[in-house]
Amino acid sequence: MNSLSPLDEQHLRRCVELAEQALDAGDDPFGSVLVDADGAVLAEALNRESTDQDPTAHPELELVHWAIAHLTPEQRAASTVYTSGEHCPMCAAAHGWAGLGRIVAVVSSTQLAEWRASWGLPPGPVAVLPVGGVAPNVSVIAGVPPFDLQMRELHLRARQRRAGE
Repeated sequence: MNSLSPLDEQHLRRCVELAEQALDAGDDPFGSVLVDADGAVLAEALNRESTDQDPTAHPELELVHWAIAHLTPEQRAASTVYTSGEHCPMCAAAHGWAGLGRIVAVVSSTQLAEWRASWGLPPGPVAVLPVGGVAPNVSVIAGVPPFDLQMRELHLRARQRRAGE
């Protein structure tokens, strides 16, 4: 894994906070932050699948739409998306098509799939693919301790809520 800067860690902490907000609002715990080349926050989003009753209401996709509407192609390429979980194939494709820059994800898609399986949950509706399998030119760092353990706890809370525990 590449070493992360204190600014990277600050943005990852914010992703965990946004994920917890999503969980508290009744959604699965996902949150994302888009920053410019200098590390300034441009936009934030959290999962709204349940609250919007739209299974595609992922925060990463919301940030893609925001970036296309507000940034030049050069600004998009120089940006970074920080996210609580590595992009699903839908979001990875949108990220690639929009020409956004690197991704730094607290949890890899493989980690999340392994956690879900260990808790007896069914697999998601799409294949588990790393971003590079969908958008091969995007630089990705995924699976960042200790933030990944915080996200594991949030996903466990989501599972327990679904099970009525």
